[in-house]
Amino acid sequence: MQTRCVWCGNDPLYIDYHDHEWGVPVHDERQLFEMLSLEGAQAGLSWLTILRKRAGYRQAFANFDINIVSNFAPAVIDDLMTNPNIVRNRLKITSVVNNAHVALKINDQYGSLDHFLWRYTDGVPIHNSWHSHEQIPAQSEVSVLMSKDLKKLGCKFIGPTICYALMQSIGMVNDHVTSCFRYQQIKNL
Repeated sequence: MQTRCVWCGNDPLYIDYHDHEWGVPVHDERQLFEMLSLEGAQAGLSWLTILRKRAGYRQAFANFDINIVSNFAPAVIDDLMTNPNIVRNRLKITSVVNNAHVALKINDQYGSLDHFLWRYTDGVPIHNSWHSHEQIPAQSEVSVLMSKDLKKLGCKFIGPTICYALMQSIGMVNDHVTSCFRYQQIKNL
């Protein structure tokens, strides 16, 4: 039996996310925008709630195509408010559209969302060495800086805690505990 981080519990969806995605470096623009959007949607909710709605989010937000989402009209947002497959919070829904506009601005100014985000770690994942889940911080100096910069560019739902969760989800930081079977696997990528 493999030892995992305790946060994924026994839910098969959570275990699959833990075993195959969390902490794996991501450089694909669509995936980066998806995680940016989903981490914002998660604010105040459990990550498992968002994972259960992930397919709904992909369908509702054109598989997180930045160009398509940035052109969502107010009528599309109104329709999304009735969609039971996503979190029906107008501020969170409009933040995805807003952040698509910001992502396009980032692409113009920095070349890509990938380049913009990964420059905070010089393009290299940070491998922490936590022995227990309780040691893992909710934010870091890097996530505070990232949050400030994204807010200056106009991003919404992008505080330091959300930025740190984003960093974990896209592999900018490896926060698997050292006893977890994924810790060394991620470190070896």
